[in-house]
Amino acid sequence: MLTILPIYLTSIFGAFLTFLVSTKYKQGPVRASALLTLVVSGLLYLFPEIFPQNLTQQIPWVFFGASFVGMTSSKLTRNYTSIIFAGIVFGFIYTVSPTFFNGYGGALGTAACISILVIIGLNNLIRLSKASKKKKVLLKKVSKTYS
Repeated sequence: MLTILPIYLTSIFGAFLTFLVSTKYKQGPVRASALLTLVVSGLLYLFPEIFPQNLTQQIPWVFFGASFVGMTSSKLTRNYTSIIFAGIVFGFIYTVSPTFFNGYGGALGTAACISILVIIGLNNLIRLSKASKKKKVLLKKVSKTYS
């Protein structure tokens, strides 16, 4: 449990900060990802005693992969909450499937892609659900008017 929490927090912050720097501060997704990953990796390289050794080795990779989530276009994700949830999904994929992507190139990018696709799907379901509810309310109002 103690090793999972820092991974999830790193996933959330990696995705959120990259998206924030990319969109709000207009640095672009590649520059935001590279700059933030460099800072996190550099800090852990200079101060390896901050975390246990296994976390010190994993956190830069987790942050780097989560930054791929944050590189998503603001046209695809509706708000910061979506990015945070995508970061959580990335952390989940990273923790439950450490050996699943062995032998495949781009494991971090694939996990980030899956995370974003899950969030886009959930956002679409929510949007369709809200539209369906509005349509039902409208139909009830119309049917009462003609009754």
